[in-house]
Amino acid sequence: MEHLDWQRSSTSVDKDEWIEIASEGDHVYIRQSNDPTLIVTTTRIKFNAWVRGAKAGEFDHFVA
Repeated sequence: MEHLDWQRSSTSVDKDEWIEIASEGDHVYIRQSNDPTLIVTTTRIKFNAWVRGAKAGEFDHFVA
């Protein structure tokens, strides 16, 4: 997975821990900066559905 172009939010610059995302083909990979060896893999279609849901506020109840 070292060849992937990992990206993180520009709002995480001043934080110690953040989420990074990379993609290749039909897959999207998600990892945390404090344990980059633990990677969650999903499909681009499922990830896009999750992003649309997040933008629509479907997961707002998880935010304190």
